[in-house]
Amino acid sequence: MTLDDLKKIFLGRTLFRLETILSPRLVPVLYAAGLAALLLWAVTHLFATFGHTFGDGLWGLLEIVVFGVFGVIVLRVICEMLLVYFKANETVVRTVSLSRISTSLIDEVRDAIHDIAADEDATSTDTDDDDLPPPASGVRRSAKRSQPKPPDL
Repeated sequence: MTLDDLKKIFLGRTLFRLETILSPRLVPVLYAAGLAALLLWAVTHLFATFGHTFGDGLWGLLEIVVFGVFGVIVLRVICEMLLVYFKANETVVRTVSLSRISTSLIDEVRDAIHDIAADEDATSTDTDDDDLPPPASGVRRSAKRSQPKPPDL
């Protein structure tokens, strides 16, 4: 990430638009700031411990090595976890956007009506016409019988 990129982020419209995801680009900045903070802590700790006594200064050097290495490892793991999270999110968003086909509202309503009709046809039971009484004279039997609606709960 160059200085021009940082200028675009902080001085341009990128910071105030929510159309682009900015966080993955800021992880290297977070890593660099964490390393700078660890270096600043190490220098101040070194001078503070040698300011007391020479023995404290040697003990401070050991602390800087142990805690400095531990801090760098923890910082690296946190930054990598953030990057993995953002990459996984990007993959999921891409998969969802590819699975959705943009259609018009009329097409979606038509498909929903066909799905509902297909579900009703699959759940309705067909009755045999042999069980029906003979029709009265002059009355034709319809192809479909109306079924009573179940009560709404």
